[in-house]
Amino acid sequence: MISRKNVSISKFIIHKVGNKFNDTKNAFSEKIVDFDEASYDLILPFLLRPFSSVVQSYRFNHHANINLNEINSYSSQIFKDEETFIEVSKHIVTHLYEQSTSANIKTGDVLVVLFEGIEFNDITTNALGIFKIENKVNFFQTYLDNNSYDILVQKGINSKKVDKGCLILNQTDTEGNIIFSVDNNNYDAQYWLNQFLNIKYADDSNSHTQQYIELCKDFSSDIIKTSYGIQEKNTFLAKTIDFFKENEVVNIERFKDELFEEDKHKTEFEQYKKSFETEQNIVLRNQFDVAERVVNKEKKKIKTDITLDTNIQIKLDIDAPDASAEYLERGYDETKKMHYYKVFFNAEN
Repeated sequence: MISRKNVSISKFIIHKVGNKFNDTKNAFSEKIVDFDEASYDLILPFLLRPFSSVVQSYRFNHHANINLNEINSYSSQIFKDEETFIEVSKHIVTHLYEQSTSANIKTGDVLVVLFEGIEFNDITTNALGIFKIENKVNFFQTYLDNNSYDILVQKGINSKKVDKGCLILNQTDTEGNIIFSVDNNNYDAQYWLNQFLNIKYADDSNSHTQQYIELCKDFSSDIIKTSYGIQEKNTFLAKTIDFFKENEVVNIERFKDELFEEDKHKTEFEQYKKSFETEQNIVLRNQFDVAERVVNKEKKKIKTDITLDTNIQIKLDIDAPDASAEYLERGYDETKKMHYYKVFFNAEN
């Protein structure tokens, strides 16, 4: 994760990106923004706050040569010569415009920002930020007219969240520049990640952990829930998280041995894993180090509720994976012609 306590903005420019499918054009600024103190104090945390909790990083990608990746090239130009900032920022917006391959892709403001003082892994560096503001909110503006106050509605940027953004650090490892990305409008995530930025997950423990948990979540929904019900789905996810919490290193064979009692289920999981790798265009490692921060973050996202059509909800504790099998029993009542859950307990809290 990055630290933003000593970060400052050295250059900031705003352009507008259109969409060639609905005949809206780009509009470019010729000067960088000169902030007053109040605006600066508001914009800096607004832009960087989403990255404070991001643990996974990306690297530039290209099918032929990484130097042909447009954003890689543009960011390199700015890092080498900051005097090119305004001109290169226009090229960035033009590249974004060219990726609008659907009329559903929204127009908006594009903020190109050069930061100084970004801290990551005990190294301080500068970084290029690219942000797209797609949604604006209504707000009331009061004004004085003929000695009386009146009110009108205006549209502006919501200061609580960025729609889309990336942070390209002027810092490299063996895979290239370190990149972070956020997207609060996931309806067109591929457009932002794959087409515009053309980035891929870094080959590290964060990505290996994330990808394997994603595999397990999809398997639980597509296979376990469909074949065995939501109780078994939730139990499997709880056991998956428990396995990742209890082991510093994940070995795939050991994982299957602990979570599946029958060989046919292991085979079913392995077949699903192969199709998942094909669809995601990745290869999951058979052994990798666990990223604890990723596990904790994914754990918060997992829902283990059982919601019934009789206005009753059963919530399972994800930290107690064996409780569902031991204390929750599912059956069918022939008299009422309804399914039921029987819950065993010693005391009510």
